[in-house]
Amino acid sequence: MTNVRARLIVILVVLCGFLSVAGAGPASAATPTDSLWFDGSALTVQNGSFVDGYGRQVVLRGYNVSGETKLEENSGLPFASVADAKKSATALRALGGGNSVRFLLSWAHAEPVRGQVDTTYLAAATAQMQAFLDAGIRVYPDFHQDLYSRYLFNSGSWYTGDGAPKWAVALGSYPQESCGICLFWGQNITQNSAVTKAQYDFWHNNYGVQDAFLVTAQSTMTYIQQHLTADEFAGVVGFDPYNEPFAGTYDSGQTSRTWEQNLLWPFYVKFRARMDAAGWSAKPALVEPNLFWNSNISTQLQEGGLLDAGTLGSRYVFNTHFYDQKAISGILMWGNAADGQYATDFGTVRDRAAAAGTAAIVSEFGHPLSGTVAGKAPTVLKAMYQALDSRLPGASWWSNPAGSGPVLSGSQWQWDIYNGRHDELMNDNPDKVLTSGDAWNDEDLSAVSMTASGTVTLRQDVRLLDRIYPSATAGTTVAFTYEDRSRDGSTTLTWNPVPSSLPNTSSLVGSGQYGLLMWRSNSSTAPTELHLPASFPAASTTVVSDLGAVSGVPAYTSSTPVGYADEPGGTGSHRLLLFASGSGTLHYALITNGATNPSSTLLNAARSELTAWAAAHS
Repeated sequence: MTNVRARLIVILVVLCGFLSVAGAGPASAATPTDSLWFDGSALTVQNGSFVDGYGRQVVLRGYNVSGETKLEENSGLPFASVADAKKSATALRALGGGNSVRFLLSWAHAEPVRGQVDTTYLAAATAQMQAFLDAGIRVYPDFHQDLYSRYLFNSGSWYTGDGAPKWAVALGSYPQESCGICLFWGQNITQNSAVTKAQYDFWHNNYGVQDAFLVTAQSTMTYIQQHLTADEFAGVVGFDPYNEPFAGTYDSGQTSRTWEQNLLWPFYVKFRARMDAAGWSAKPALVEPNLFWNSNISTQLQEGGLLDAGTLGSRYVFNTHFYDQKAISGILMWGNAADGQYATDFGTVRDRAAAAGTAAIVSEFGHPLSGTVAGKAPTVLKAMYQALDSRLPGASWWSNPAGSGPVLSGSQWQWDIYNGRHDELMNDNPDKVLTSGDAWNDEDLSAVSMTASGTVTLRQDVRLLDRIYPSATAGTTVAFTYEDRSRDGSTTLTWNPVPSSLPNTSSLVGSGQYGLLMWRSNSSTAPTELHLPASFPAASTTVVSDLGAVSGVPAYTSSTPVGYADEPGGTGSHRLLLFASGSGTLHYALITNGATNPSSTLLNAARSELTAWAAAHS
């Protein structure tokens, strides 16, 4: 990828001076070692997973960049400048551990005049996108909308929207907007007649608004493809056509499912054709079901999930959102989230994608960080990440790891470096200047903010956000878990302790963080890679695997089956590289920062335990 360089580190960093290796080294040295196996080639969808050029299963983890696009202060762009975009990309990798972003775009700014695409806006958006691509961070753009358009709302309204241009709203002669007595902005989706009628018109292509959107989408994708280098464009995963689609109102006799079948899916087919025409034929459309699908509050609007679309295959990805509406309500969930809280919800995502024959991604999840329900955020977010990692609660993971399921890709909402420092005129009202939180409908969900001196800082526990995850698995993932030991106030949250039946492994991990991956290798000569958080410096990281036992992970060399290399982007972040041979062979790796000068006796004992455990649970 342009301006992305991986450097071969030749200094062996060993804290204890101990290295015990079993098994062969890398299967092949055919690939140039100076690339350190970082693969910037385009991802494809194969056998229900994202797959890179080495044939490895890829997990995308990152954030939405950014809700700033929903505001006017920076003209519908995620950042005020390319310099801010570069700063954000660096911090996202170094502080947040992300390898991908969902990159928001604005239809209103892409087509401010009907039939006229604003190439100045597209140029600025593409330049900001390049800041992430050039840092080795994969991108998938999203034409974002909430409540259809800000132009539906009056200058004195309690709420606002984003998405459609002013000219599209003017066509509809919509009624005076009003949500009545609404405690949450999302109630406008079903209760504000201006919003429901506008959405209805879009899905029925009244006034030709959907056709206009599709034309602009194609022009936007063409522009992006033509103004990125080939390497940069390879880092674009695909395109999310429409954020959180909802019917507005249903035709007589129509249900959520038949609306998806008769209106939403045909729209996606048309969008897919526009992608092909714009030079995106090799990239998937990341399609979202009905907004209310898989909501954890029962409603008749939940039916759907693109059930009638057939096998989606390689040209579409099943893309959904998840927020705990019970926790956000403040009254439907009184306590905090607990171990396995969202195992069923995220298991449903896995099952639906598998039935559709494609990969899954949870492109939005999160929880408010201020207000009356903010105290639930540490446990809610931990439970969501836990559910992305595995479909099992921690309490049952060790006894049934094979039931863990695929590791899900996901993008947390959101990464907004301007959080708390906005200057937004709500609905263009100079008497309603919003500065706090996300400056949009009283939301405050950004994982980061920026100081007056320009330093990007986390607003959430770094142990929660900067995580071990299998970014590229050379084979098929059997099971994965990560115990982050994140905090809820002064309380350390430990939901997946190593069981007492593995005393040596438990002693090795102690009170530290740990991740454990089981996988079956394929014929790829490339290594399995896991992101190493900043809390796992190479010198004090221990790896126990069938490939070897390492206390103090060495830098990668061509003869080292367990080693580390830099993440792309020059932030100092690291990847763990695990070279395994034998197609179909079961492998495991425990990675922990809990060990302090472990003896060779303890390492070998833990390895024996884990080898027997893996064989018994494969």
